[in-house]
Amino acid sequence: MRRSAPGSRTTRLELFYDLVFVFAFLSVTTLTASVLTPVNLYRFLLVLALLWWSWTGFARMGNAFRADQGMLPLVGVVTVAATFLLVLSTPSAFANREGWLAGPLVFAGCYFVIRTAQLTVFAWADRADPARRRGLRIRFLAPTAATVLLVVAGTLPGRLPQERFAVGLQLGLWTLALLVEYLAGTILGQQWWVVLSAGHWAERHALIVLVALGESLIALGLGPKRGLPLTGPVAVAALLGVVIVATLWWAYFDTLAFALEQALHQARDPAARLRLARTAYTFLHLPMVGGIILFALGLKDLLAEATSSSTPEWGPPLGVFWGGILFGGVGLYLLSIAACWWLAERRVRPPLLVTVLLLVAAVPAVAPLHELHALVVLAVLTAAGVAWETRGENGHRRRIRQLALEEQIAAEAEQSHWRQQHL
Repeated sequence: MRRSAPGSRTTRLELFYDLVFVFAFLSVTTLTASVLTPVNLYRFLLVLALLWWSWTGFARMGNAFRADQGMLPLVGVVTVAATFLLVLSTPSAFANREGWLAGPLVFAGCYFVIRTAQLTVFAWADRADPARRRGLRIRFLAPTAATVLLVVAGTLPGRLPQERFAVGLQLGLWTLALLVEYLAGTILGQQWWVVLSAGHWAERHALIVLVALGESLIALGLGPKRGLPLTGPVAVAALLGVVIVATLWWAYFDTLAFALEQALHQARDPAARLRLARTAYTFLHLPMVGGIILFALGLKDLLAEATSSSTPEWGPPLGVFWGGILFGGVGLYLLSIAACWWLAERRVRPPLLVTVLLLVAAVPAVAPLHELHALVVLAVLTAAGVAWETRGENGHRRRIRQLALEEQIAAEAEQSHWRQQHL
């Protein structure tokens, strides 16, 4: 294995890793949208959090080592295969289905393979350093404990007589498994996490946000079934959905992605860089991705209603629950964006915060509206809020983007010079 370098960027192999997460996000969204209840919504969030923790292991591994060199491609294939099987087992992760393999055991086993494979790479690289080797052995306890909790959560509740108590116990055990992993990663990670390449770290997380946005477009295009009839309501919903997704893209990629990466580069102290990398990226990008997928969930249900012959032309009343999913998902995304701005520059973004408050306040107001009429309100609020944020930059946006452009031009010139000398 070859160590990475401060100037390394994302490899093609890591992009191959992300393909399985395209399938994962789409599969989990489709499964949850089929029967969306508060309990199933919480299950969806639990699965998403475990998938996210698995993905962050890929990101840390690729930041420390060159993912396309040595034995790492083989490790990557094994973990991608385990992730794919984990996603396939998600429908039976909470309760075994007749005719299936033992879903809870398959899910837990795949998760264990993913996490131990990632930690084994670090253990092998640090085998000559006794202190770091002992620390990594301790870190193996977290995925082991989480796996045991997942196995118990999948097998024990089914033997209990009261279903309500069994469901609560199962969700509690899953939540505990998540806490074990996240707390262990936070506490122990202070000693072993090293963000070697700020550019790679920022690029990896920007790409996973792009994956989530792409998943929402796929959900929009596929709808509740393979192919949508081109009716007036479907066309309106599609156009509004694209406007909202494009607005969400702009809120992150126009300036924030550059500002976060620049702040990470400027954090020369390893502890300060780690705090920013862990808080702004590992923790705050999770609700960001979650907000996008919640919006995709609501959009998928809306399209199902729009294409049904048993509902009004512009859809039935949205309702508070689905209003919370649609408007709450977009609000959660924008709130995460505002928090990332604060961490990057210690600047409050009033337009984003006001937009989030308006989205929350709009939920009871749009609940009686037809679904497509409510989608119009969501598109207007989101686009207006992000446009207000962009226009209020007062030159700051221009400076950030100019600095990013100068960096890109300098890197391209250096690469061109090297090619002229060696190729």
